[in-house]
Amino acid sequence: MNLRDALHAQALACIELGSPFTGRLLRVVAENIRPGTPVTDRLLNWPGDVSSRGASVPLRLAGALHGLVRAGAAPDLAAHYVPNHTPDDRLLWQAIHTTIAQNAPQIESWLNSAPQTNEVGRSAVLIAVGHLLTAEFNLPLVLSELGASAGLNLMWDHFALDIPGGTFGATVPSLTLRPDWRGMLPEKTAPKVIERRGTDLMPVDPRDRERLLAYIWPDQPERLARTQAAFDIASAQVDRSDAADWLEARLPASRPGAVHLVYHTVAWQYFPPDTQARAEASIISAAARATPDAPLAWFGMEADANPNGAALSLRVWPENRIFTLGRADFHGRWVDWHPKEVA
Repeated sequence: MNLRDALHAQALACIELGSPFTGRLLRVVAENIRPGTPVTDRLLNWPGDVSSRGASVPLRLAGALHGLVRAGAAPDLAAHYVPNHTPDDRLLWQAIHTTIAQNAPQIESWLNSAPQTNEVGRSAVLIAVGHLLTAEFNLPLVLSELGASAGLNLMWDHFALDIPGGTFGATVPSLTLRPDWRGMLPEKTAPKVIERRGTDLMPVDPRDRERLLAYIWPDQPERLARTQAAFDIASAQVDRSDAADWLEARLPASRPGAVHLVYHTVAWQYFPPDTQARAEASIISAAARATPDAPLAWFGMEADANPNGAALSLRVWPENRIFTLGRADFHGRWVDWHPKEVA
């Protein structure tokens, strides 16, 4: 897929995920971008598939522009960002073009790294998974998150899930999530987390939150607000490491009397094939050592062939039980919770 097609495709995805402004921004870039500046030349000559999940070049650019606006470095463009509005695509492009020309080094730096988010709305699903595992084993939880970013979704037990039929999670929450919940209710047994740790190739210090906030689309203030709230209590350790290397070191340690939950939410897709293979091998090796007193669980919330949100999957050992749990919006706007054991 070439850059223009990738920009148009991402524009449609942004609109579907509730950000008409980012959709418009990327469409305007697609219709007007031309060679002639260091940034546009680099974008138009990007090696490989610009739309691949690992590259996500349109989102790199969107994050760079939003980051500059948030930093006060792009006043011409800020005049067109929400809550401001201009109906004239020509004026919007002029502001984008000026920003690209005047801020090339900063934008080049953003383009060097894949997009990074820490979408706290996904914790709605993690709360439900925690309740499910606690009801199943009646044991506390040890958490290991892959692609943990700033570790915000390692704090899910501090959040509440408020849905028709009940409130689940923390009794005194620092943040309350209210997705459109469909299907079954979570189990009633509240989880207890006794250890939490994550890994990321580029962990984000919670004291330096602007990189993550720049990747949240500017016309979604509720996402910005809940991410800010999660930052305020973030305390989990996130190690700078390849996911496979980290699991190979972490999983052999015995943790009797607890369920060890390994999980990732819209992160696995960004791992290179070799990292995926080695990480899975480490989990399967650890599964062979699991016991009723020290179970292992592997949960993923990841994209699949179905374009309607992310698939929710769970494997549990020592029995090697496999569950499909339903689907969820990538940003946690809705959850279709239908736990079903398939093997």
